[in-house]
Amino acid sequence: MRKFFTSILCCFLFVSFIYSQQFPVPVFHHEITGDYSYVKADELGNIFALTAGGQLKKFNSNFDSIGVFNDVKRLGIVNHIAFGNALRTILYFKQYRNIIVLDRLMHVVNKIDLKKHSLFQVEAAAPSYDNKIWIFDEQESKLKKLSEEGSVLFETADLRVVFSEAISPSIVIDNGGFVYLYDPLKGLYIFDYYGGYKKKISLLGCKDIQPLGKNIIGISSDKVFVFTPGDVDIKEMKIPIGLAKAKQLSFMADGCIALYDDRIVSYKWTK
Repeated sequence: MRKFFTSILCCFLFVSFIYSQQFPVPVFHHEITGDYSYVKADELGNIFALTAGGQLKKFNSNFDSIGVFNDVKRLGIVNHIAFGNALRTILYFKQYRNIIVLDRLMHVVNKIDLKKHSLFQVEAAAPSYDNKIWIFDEQESKLKKLSEEGSVLFETADLRVVFSEAISPSIVIDNGGFVYLYDPLKGLYIFDYYGGYKKKISLLGCKDIQPLGKNIIGISSDKVFVFTPGDVDIKEMKIPIGLAKAKQLSFMADGCIALYDDRIVSYKWTK
C-alpha cells in the first residue's frame, strides 16, 4: 500500500514537469547488462525484459529477479505485453493468436486460443480493469471484451460505420475508466466501458503509448506526449539526447527505463 501511494505522489511530480514543459532530469539508478530486445515497466516499478534467447524476465526496480517465463520462443513472437494490475501480465502472440496470462511470479494461469473462438485478425489485446480481456477484432472492426475462457462478453458496433473508415490499432489500453485504441497513422480513439465512443485525439506517429496514472504517455523518437482526460491540449517535451539514443523507453511514476544495445538502465527523476 505504501508503494502504491508513493507511486501516486511521484506521478504528480512527473506531471508537474509536463505542465512546465520541461523534461525531468534523469539520474542513473541501476543497470543490467545483456542482450535484450524489449523492455517495459509497470507503474509499480517492476521491469519486464525480453532476452534475445526468448526468456521474459521480471525484475524489481533494483534489477533483482522476481520471476522468469521461459516459453516465449515456443509460442512464437510476443507482439504485446500489457499489465492489468500488479498481479497479472498479458502476453499476446499474434502469429498463433494466443493470449497468455501470467501471475506476479510469471507462472501461466490462463491461455486463450483465439482461433477456437473464430477470432482470426486480432491486432491488439490488453487486460481490463475487472480481469477480463479487451481485444480489437480487425476482421469485424470491433472492440470486444472477452471472458477468461475467451468467449465474447461485449462488443461495439462496427467501427467502420462509426468512423466512415477502417482503423488498425496496434495498442489497446484500459485506464482510468476509459478504453483507448491507438492507431499510429490515425490517432488515439477513446471509449467508455460500455463501448460508447467519446473522442479522437490527434496523437500520431508514436512508437509506443502507455498509461501513467490517469495520463496516457506517447513516445516518439525524440519527444514525449502526454494526454490527460479533461485537458484540451496534449502536452509535449523533448527527450534529452542521452535518452533519445535508447532503442526503447518505458516510463514509471518516479523515473524511466531505457533499453540500449548491451544493457538496460533505470533512471530516477530529480525534484
